[in-house]
Amino acid sequence: MARIGYARVSTLDQDLDGQVARLKAEGCGVIRSEKVSGGSRDGRAELATVLEFLRPGDELMVTRLDRLGRDTRDVLNLIHEAEQRGAHVTVLDPHVSTRGEMGHVVLTVLGMVAQMERRFIKERQREGIERAKGSGAYAGGKRRLDRDRIKAMASAGSGAAAIAGVLGCSRMQVYRVLREA
Repeated sequence: MARIGYARVSTLDQDLDGQVARLKAEGCGVIRSEKVSGGSRDGRAELATVLEFLRPGDELMVTRLDRLGRDTRDVLNLIHEAEQRGAHVTVLDPHVSTRGEMGHVVLTVLGMVAQMERRFIKERQREGIERAKGSGAYAGGKRRLDRDRIKAMASAGSGAAAIAGVLGCSRMQVYRVLREA
């Protein structure tokens, strides 16, 4: 039986150290971590690796349930997948495990709370952006593409596929920029 820890934060500027230290203190021999949103499973390679290597009797540990995800269905599916492999899931704060039947009920409720919290965060973010736009303080997000370079490359005769290849973006993004011009 192995204790496998999973730590996650949503953004690159957040710190994983506290979660990793707590998981080590709980006896996790293997800890996988990543900096990616918990809104869905997309781009969560470390979580996929953990699930793939769970064996019967193993225990997947997270510091809080929202580290597994913020979508109730996703969280319940992750727990189900772990159990299909004969493993248990343990959340440290509050301490809940799928070893007992009551743990499933508590984890379902916690999953719903995490999803509701994500909706509140998105709503507050949307309201903040609207207020900032109203006061003229919001100019939008940081532009990820060099629009002048796209236009210059197109003027020099490069096609959308070639521009996209050089800049590491999709052809649709190139077309959108050229349409704006």
